Amino acid sequence: MNMTYVLITPARNEEKYIEGVIRSVSAQTVLPRKWVIVSDGSTDRTDDIVQDYARSHEFIRFTRMPEHRDRSFAAKVACFNAGYALLNGLEYDILGNLDADITFEPDYFEYLLNRFAENPQLGVGGTPFVEKGQHYDYRFTNIEHVSGACQMFRRQCFESIGGYKPIAGGGIDWVAVTTARMTGWETRTFVEKTCVHHRKIGTGTVGPSMLSFKQGRKDYFLGNHPLWEIFRAFYQMTRKPHVVGGGFLLLGYAFAALQKIPVPISKELVDFIRGEQLQRLKKCFRFT
Repeated sequence: MNMTYVLITPARNEEKYIEGVIRSVSAQTVLPRKWVIVSDGSTDRTDDIVQDYARSHEFIRFTRMPEHRDRSFAAKVACFNAGYALLNGLEYDILGNLDADITFEPDYFEYLLNRFAENPQLGVGGTPFVEKGQHYDYRFTNIEHVSGACQMFRRQCFESIGGYKPIAGGGIDWVAVTTARMTGWETRTFVEKTCVHHRKIGTGTVGPSMLSFKQGRKDYFLGNHPLWEIFRAFYQMTRKPHVVGGGFLLLGYAFAALQKIPVPISKELVDFIRGEQLQRLKKCFRFT
């Protein structure tokens, strides 16, 4: 296997977790050619920690974006693009978008590189993330979606989809992976490996109920089919906080539909997403 990879990590006030991911990457059996860590205007010790490691690890490069108050997904894309620009002229096969608050085993990237080497049509690959010892049940979760905690793109795939779209409300990872499938690439979560996510996704500023409401709202502007959203809500009701979570998810979707909030993705992509969802529902009922 002669495949090479690079990593980009946007990081905002991650002093509690950044050292863990740096140690995980530094211990890999196959190291990245370059790892750009982009501070998104951090105001804690994140910058100092990264710079300390960069002095002793040639593959780590640090850069910083201007300080700002808001914490948005569009800002995360701006950070990623700043890191991406610093890779210009470097030869590599796989491009990784790596969160600043995860850890993993020493053969994590070697495993993923092997999956890309085995399948030339694989455009995006990754693994489940574990929170508090649990991850999604992949009997009921789309194995073709790849979590934003660590998304690995074949370079040609990333270039063909035009990179990440700066959507302020979120869903940038979902849009990128789904666009890759729409353009003919295969995408896959490989459940044989996992990474550990040390901070629960989406709980930085809101509680669980409002998080579900915001997720439902996001599901609307990311094109989810209404029928799919109903079944998604019922599934969420089987998980903590049980009925409340699914109810707020559906409420968020309904409010967004009534308000007719703008959909930031193309009609072509919306049609593709809904077509996939209806096919999955048909397949589910066929086997029940």
